[in-house]
Amino acid sequence: MTGACGYLGSRLSKYLAEKGFRVTVFDNFNPSRYKKWTSLMEEVIVGNICDEKTLSDLAKKKFDCAIHLISLDHKKSEDKPNFVSSINVMPTWNLLDKLTKEGLEKFIYFSTIQIYGKAKDMVITEDRKPEPVNAYGLTHLLSENICNYYNTKTETECINVRLSNSYGSPVFIENNCWWLVINDLCRTAFDQNKLRLLTDGTPQRDFIHSSDVCGSIEALLNIDNNRIKYNTFNISFGQTLTVLELAKAVKNIYKKRYNYDIPITFPDGMSSNANKESSNKKKHIIDNSRLKTIGYSPKIDLETGLNEVFDFLENNS
Repeated sequence: MTGACGYLGSRLSKYLAEKGFRVTVFDNFNPSRYKKWTSLMEEVIVGNICDEKTLSDLAKKKFDCAIHLISLDHKKSEDKPNFVSSINVMPTWNLLDKLTKEGLEKFIYFSTIQIYGKAKDMVITEDRKPEPVNAYGLTHLLSENICNYYNTKTETECINVRLSNSYGSPVFIENNCWWLVINDLCRTAFDQNKLRLLTDGTPQRDFIHSSDVCGSIEALLNIDNNRIKYNTFNISFGQTLTVLELAKAVKNIYKKRYNYDIPITFPDGMSSNANKESSNKKKHIIDNSRLKTIGYSPKIDLETGLNEVFDFLENNS
């Protein structure tokens, strides 16, 4: 698994190892201080995904399956094209070029729903034409096309998973996850006793807990290649909320836990007491019915997921 020490990677590798998978992890971050986590892994390899010899050495280990998570974040993906493609695109190509020659059975690439661009349809299925509007979405679409090429050209089953908006507590303190909307709202509520929105609350998001992301990948790993009809899957909860609806859910959980009613503030300085509501715009849905055909349905409801984040904040304050 590449990017195994990142926010999702560290949780996914831990989840799979505890499920009995023999997991070799690769990252440029050295996780040696996390003894409990590293003890679960088959092998921990620290290196640079752009190094040709490193990739060749990885391929020689003859893995059954590979999961590729390495990518720059949204902001860094707007850097110079040569640099961005060297991280977001070329490693996908180089990995598949080397691993498929060594008998790799399955390759799972972590893409993003941002390849769809703006939500024009009420129901967004995997059949919708990709129209990315930023470099993050564009580079993931390029890597998806590389996967599709090797899926056709080789015997390796190459799968693209288009992730919506994940959330949940991190495994490593160093994991950069507190900019994620839910995580940010929970931490702000916990640390500052308030909820601060950066928008008017109308943007829509599909939030899926990281535990459900892990369960989705386990299902894809376990299903026989001959039973996979598609090689692209939306990984979503299947329910859309506005950011304001989410903030209100965090507010309610906070009140239940701490018996205190915190305010919601907006960029214009207004508070929730002003009865500011999100627009009546119809909500789009990130369809996950294809994921359900392989036997997995998201299980972590929003209340459970929010409490999980607050539990982490309490235990690590």
